[in-house]
Amino acid sequence: MLNKLPPIEKIYEAYSAIADDRITLHADRAAVLSSDRRKEYNVTWDGNLYASDDNGTYWQGYAGYPVIAVLMKQEKLPLDVRITSHFAGVNWTELNAKYKRDYAKAAAAVLDGLECGDGEKEQILTELHRVYEAIKLLDINIKRGSPYRPKQA
Repeated sequence: MLNKLPPIEKIYEAYSAIADDRITLHADRAAVLSSDRRKEYNVTWDGNLYASDDNGTYWQGYAGYPVIAVLMKQEKLPLDVRITSHFAGVNWTELNAKYKRDYAKAAAAVLDGLECGDGEKEQILTELHRVYEAIKLLDINIKRGSPYRPKQA
């Protein structure tokens, strides 16, 4: 189980990374482009130990959105692709700066701007909480600091 839970809004950022196809998976690592595509985050894993050089994982010690997105792609967390499509093209880098890292306000702005009915928004929120509960039960550890780099042969 995780020592420190991420802000629930990081799930939305993971949805965007998946919807925008910004994740390149390899056998023991992944590259995840930021929402403005200016940075590339490195996620590595060895068994159930995950590391990443994104700010949330590196500095705060929780699974940042690149780790969450990778876990979804690895089918270790639930992923409803119908939900992810709503978050395509969201520039979270810009929004998080605008709202001074108040992730709840940034997420609320995105949800308010979605062009879908209230029933669909309710489904998104239900799925968000389902994923968050799965994160709470996940049997992984987060390594703070630089990602593990596999030795080159």
